[in-house]
Amino acid sequence: MSIAKHIITKIHLIISVLIVIPVSLVYGFQPDAQFDIHLNTIDEHNFFKAIMGLYLGFSIVWILGVFKSAYLRMALITNMVFMLGLGFGRLLSLLLDGEPTFGYQFGTFAELFLGFYGLWVLKRL
Repeated sequence: MSIAKHIITKIHLIISVLIVIPVSLVYGFQPDAQFDIHLNTIDEHNFFKAIMGLYLGFSIVWILGVFKSAYLRMALITNMVFMLGLGFGRLLSLLLDGEPTFGYQFGTFAELFLGFYGLWVLKRL
């Protein structure tokens, strides 16, 4: 595989990891630092730590896909499902709940872009 094809095939996985890992740590340890989120109960803290773990777990799959060709297809599929799931969930919230802060609006666009980019890459394999 050429360098250009490697970049086209894997760049969105790298971008995803670079965004999802820091966001997961914020969600898990200090969600009120960057978002209008205020956790009041242990159950709410537990929920956000579980989300952090889920984000970190998927990030590991994507890192494996970048470095190990045997994991690439799985990494592409999980990234596409992850990003499109988040993006469409946020679109649903936009319709039902109203307009969120700019960070979540940008996140919606970015997640849908990365998800559809992943779909495009999968079709090209």
